Amino acid sequence: MQEVHAALLGLSHPHSLAHLRTLQAVSEVASITLWDKDEALLQETVRNQGEKISGTTTDLASVLGQQQILFVVAALRNDLGPPIFIRALEAGKHVITDKPIGKTAVESAEVAAAARREQRKLGVFYQNRSLPPIQDARRIVEQGLIGELVSVEMRMVTTQVQVRNPRHWLFNQDKAGGGILSWLGCHYIDQILNITQDEIVSVAAQIATRSGEDIDVEDVAALSLGFASGAVGTFHAGYMLSMSGGGYHNAVGYDTYVSVNGRLGRITYSSNGTPTSIDVESSHPSWASAPRRTFDYTFGSSPAYGGASGEAFLRAFIDACQGKGEPLATGEDAVRVAKIVDAAYESSRSGQRIDI
Repeated sequence: MQEVHAALLGLSHPHSLAHLRTLQAVSEVASITLWDKDEALLQETVRNQGEKISGTTTDLASVLGQQQILFVVAALRNDLGPPIFIRALEAGKHVITDKPIGKTAVESAEVAAAARREQRKLGVFYQNRSLPPIQDARRIVEQGLIGELVSVEMRMVTTQVQVRNPRHWLFNQDKAGGGILSWLGCHYIDQILNITQDEIVSVAAQIATRSGEDIDVEDVAALSLGFASGAVGTFHAGYMLSMSGGGYHNAVGYDTYVSVNGRLGRITYSSNGTPTSIDVESSHPSWASAPRRTFDYTFGSSPAYGGASGEAFLRAFIDACQGKGEPLATGEDAVRVAKIVDAAYESSRSGQRIDI
């Protein structure tokens, strides 16, 4: 892979500095230009995390006009991002954004349409796709080892709103567009679409705000899902853990469980962070000698967001920008997830099942 030049747009997002660490960790990235409206924040970032930073600016047109920049990483508030993403695409830059791209599926689709029109790559940071246990789970499904999909069960609960700064824009409907589903639940919706290669075609949901904090987005949600294959699924998400610390990069701040159930077997995994093992049982003839198996994983060390697999995720996007395949998670993938999240909100409002 040849050396490339990149830009990071936005420094106040909860993940901005983590994305900067990834750009700094990937050896193929030769230089990074920073853009933010806040000059003081730009200078603070250079002082504290200045490796590879070749320049800073508060002028968006200036950074987008730099011909040597192949792609931009964008981490912006949900209500502010889409017009800037479109400007970057129209300036000829490939773009990879933090999820969910926009506040709604319509906004996300407009950005995806701009990428198609400009013939630029649009990626989204659904980084779980580069985790070895998730990739193996997908391969096991593709190999037919659990048979036709029957059902999916998912749980993702994490630390409470009170330790996540309730005054943050993430808990403001006008700025964020939604709560737990659009901020964190989206990762698990994408994860199950990626593993099963099935489509979610209907949603019945109940969402609520139960934290007791002064916020106007949902902090707990329960979804019933219908798949194109006829399979069914459930997903429970919430900010609920009272004894697991706080912060946005808390390695033990989760309680997760996923079960993918088929006619011939199932895949399960659970963790309080990144899954380090998956359990598989299969009655497929090829597994007759050992129908129950556990796959354990160790991950290489890296300062990148998501560790070594986070580096791999960004490298795959850079490859795509250079004409070698597609991003691991595309703008179209983000639109699929956003449609499901929007359907959950509409279902809860209307009391009806929503077909997608």
